[in-house]
Amino acid sequence: MIYPEFPKAGSTLGICAPSAGVGGKLESFDMSLETLRGEGYEIFETDCVRSDGYPSAPAVIRGSEFSCLFSDPELSAVLCASGGDYVLEMLPYIDQEAVIRNPKWFCGYSDPTGIELLLTTKLDIATVYGFNAGAFDWRPLHEYQLNALSVLKGDIPVQHSYDMWASGGYDEENDCYPMDAPVEWELFVPSGSGYDRELAEASHLDVTGRLIGGCIDVIYEAAGTPYEDMKGFAERYADDGLIWFFDNFSLDPLTLQYALSKMKLMGLFENARAVVIGRTFLPGEATDIEYLEQIERVFAETEVPVIWNADIGHTKPSFTIINGAMGRLTFDSGRASLSMELK
Repeated sequence: MIYPEFPKAGSTLGICAPSAGVGGKLESFDMSLETLRGEGYEIFETDCVRSDGYPSAPAVIRGSEFSCLFSDPELSAVLCASGGDYVLEMLPYIDQEAVIRNPKWFCGYSDPTGIELLLTTKLDIATVYGFNAGAFDWRPLHEYQLNALSVLKGDIPVQHSYDMWASGGYDEENDCYPMDAPVEWELFVPSGSGYDRELAEASHLDVTGRLIGGCIDVIYEAAGTPYEDMKGFAERYADDGLIWFFDNFSLDPLTLQYALSKMKLMGLFENARAVVIGRTFLPGEATDIEYLEQIERVFAETEVPVIWNADIGHTKPSFTIINGAMGRLTFDSGRASLSMELK
């Protein structure tokens, strides 16, 4: 696994828009850049970053801008401006040789999962999932944002499950994310035999494994394309074991089951030490019970522990996770922690 050098104070971060631009949220984006500059970084933006198009530009332009950031020796890391859609159509235009010659930290979450799959599972370059460049517009910053900034610096903290989360998302009237609901991580382990196999609630887990994952909506669509090698990744690091983490943006229970079943049939969970699934951002009318019933169909006949409703993904607060790092995940009666090592 290739771990690039972390950006130091005074270095320049390159920001691109491989999915959406930030033309509709310039004020909050500039607040985030103010935070990054306050950490000592200079900022370089590609032409598409402030686009109000959706996506930010034609695929070939987005791919070219991304590749140029990796080719530029003056830039120390590459951040996505925002999430969005359409990242898969720009993957053919990424200059993979330029990335290999000049490995840098790439940070993004949501749609940029497609790029992280390419870099980490195919090129063996570690990437950061959990924040985009526009993620630092809260005042004051929340602990989860401070943790993200620490990871960017290479000062990798132990992250602990939070006490409360913002179940209603952004409150426009009060210009904040009200932390109004208790965080409730849940652990399930396969148990029983034969046709009676099920996922049973459990209280304790302590596992290590190589971390890999991202937005499962994107993973589902990217699986089987030339721009991922999850099967190869799972085989190369089989002796380490894998900890899969998934951010479910909007897959309904049945579609989530299809996505996980597809990965299972690909053999991707054969060496899994755990599967961690975050809170669903847009569940519609679906309930936790409906999701868990479908998840049980996938994992009841395995030996893989499953964590549900973790602090991962689009709901806030959330963890920042290094794809490719070795992780230690502990769970004790609803509380969890994650430490990461670059080895």
